Amino acid sequence: MIDQMLLADLDAPRKQRHTVVRICRRLINEHAMDDVSYQVVRAYVAKRKPEIRVEAGRGPAQVFIEQSHLADAEAEVDEWDLADEARRIGTRPRTIGELFAVERPSLKPLPVETFETGRWFTPRVDRFSQITVRTNRYSVPTRFIGRQDRVLLHASELVVFHGRTEIAQHERLLTKSGSRLELDHCLEALLRKPGALPGATVLEQARAAGKFTPIHEGRSAAALRGRENWPRCA
Repeated sequence: MIDQMLLADLDAPRKQRHTVVRICRRLINEHAMDDVSYQVVRAYVAKRKPEIRVEAGRGPAQVFIEQSHLADAEAEVDEWDLADEARRIGTRPRTIGELFAVERPSLKPLPVETFETGRWFTPRVDRFSQITVRTNRYSVPTRFIGRQDRVLLHASELVVFHGRTEIAQHERLLTKSGSRLELDHCLEALLRKPGALPGATVLEQARAAGKFTPIHEGRSAAALRGRENWPRCA
C-alpha cells in the first residue's frame, strides 16, 4: 500500500505528494491499521522511495564504487581507535592495528602549538553588568560596565577577558534567552543599592546553587539593617 502511494507521487504535484505523516493517517483511516508505527513507516519510506524511482525508470540506480586506500594517502580519526585495533574489515588479511603499523612511519608529527576549538565574541557589558552571547546572558564584575570585552565560547564553558586578563568564567548555557549570574560580580552594586537585594535574580540563582554562603548572608543582613535605619520622610 505504501509502494502504491509512493508510485502515485511520481506524477503528483509537489504539494500533493505524501509525507510520512499523511501515509500513516491513510493507513489508519483507510485500512484500519491502528498500530501503525511512525518510525517504522519513516524508515521504510526512506528506503523504498529512491528504489521506486529507479523501478519506474525515473532515476539512475545507486552505484557503489569499490575503493583502494593506499598507505599514507589519507587519514581517518576514530573518539574508538584503540578498541578497534584488533578488528578485521571484511576479508582483509590484516587487522586495523596491523595496517596502521605499516602506515605509522609515514605520518607527520602532531603540531607543537595547541589548536583552539573555541569561538571568539566581542560583546559590550550592559548596565546590568552582563554580556550577551548567543541570546544568553552572563555576568561580569560591575567595574566593566560599558566596556567591550572578548569572550571565548567553548562547548561547555565560557571565558571572558578584558584585554589579556581573565575576568569571568561560566558554565555554558545550552538553553535560549537564559542567564547565568555570579553573586560575587554583583556584591559591590548590591551593597550600594541594598533595596534591590531581596528580589535580585543573582541572589535567587546563588541560593538555588548553594553558593549563598554565611558570609553573603551576613553582608545581606547588614545591608538590609542599614536600609531599615535610613531616615524616613514624613
